[in-house]
Amino acid sequence: MKSKTIALLIAAGLVASTTALAADESALAKSSGCLNCHDVATKKVGPAFKDVAAKYKGKSDAQAKLVEELSTGKGHPAVKASKDDVTKLVSWVLEQ
Repeated sequence: MKSKTIALLIAAGLVASTTALAADESALAKSSGCLNCHDVATKKVGPAFKDVAAKYKGKSDAQAKLVEELSTGKGHPAVKASKDDVTKLVSWVLEQ
């Protein structure tokens, strides 16, 4: 009984921490201006993040390619976020 309770508490903690991280990335996307043109689920000016994730699913170079495009403004307007923040945002988008 105790092991089931501990396992449930650990699972709940993992879900809560994942939700908190997603909220952090969502706030970062908003403060970086990403959500002006993109949405997680629906197309706006730019594609939905879920569509971007689907496009790059299974591609090993997706992370590096997208970080490069966003940082340099090649293929996408350059973003004003730091490279570390861009990397976090790209990881979050690819997890959609």
